[in-house]
Amino acid sequence: MALTPSTMLPLETALPVFSLPTATGGHLASSELDDRPVLLMVICSHCPFVKHIEAELTRLEQDHGKTIQMVALSSNSLITHPQDGADQLADQAERHGWRFPYLMDQEQTLAKALQAACTPEFYLFSQDKNRQHVLRYRGQLDGSRPGNDQPLNGADLRHAIDAVLNDRHVNPQQIASVGCNVKWHPGREPSWFG
Repeated sequence: MALTPSTMLPLETALPVFSLPTATGGHLASSELDDRPVLLMVICSHCPFVKHIEAELTRLEQDHGKTIQMVALSSNSLITHPQDGADQLADQAERHGWRFPYLMDQEQTLAKALQAACTPEFYLFSQDKNRQHVLRYRGQLDGSRPGNDQPLNGADLRHAIDAVLNDRHVNPQQIASVGCNVKWHPGREPSWFG
């Protein structure tokens, strides 16, 4: 397992515009999102760092599925990692009872707009005074990693969600997520990869 940290996209960055298919045959565009906060989660089906947190993502959806808009995306290249195909992602979501959309970012445009580097990685957006979703939190779910014995409780992300839901400032001192690198299409890696 190669450890890759988040690039830490600048806070206040606007939610990227996207229009992508889902793993279950649907479609979601950013224009379809409502005023609630948006949580974009860069995950996949094979990464051990993602497998480690799947249960907490289920709990997070149970706790906040109505108060925030949770959206997963898999941006891994199916050229190099066919195990992250639509069928595998749909199976993963079904096994864990996830109801949130699971986007297939096969052109890797949304991942690049987010400057995503690893799986898992989390981006929490909420509306500013102009009613535009802007980035309030990016980084780790919590301090738990496979084998480190720290509690899997989503503490970092949950604190940020609590802040935006209560119109409080999110602490800008945020810790990068660490995980497997996003599997870029060969020859189309972004400048921050390497």
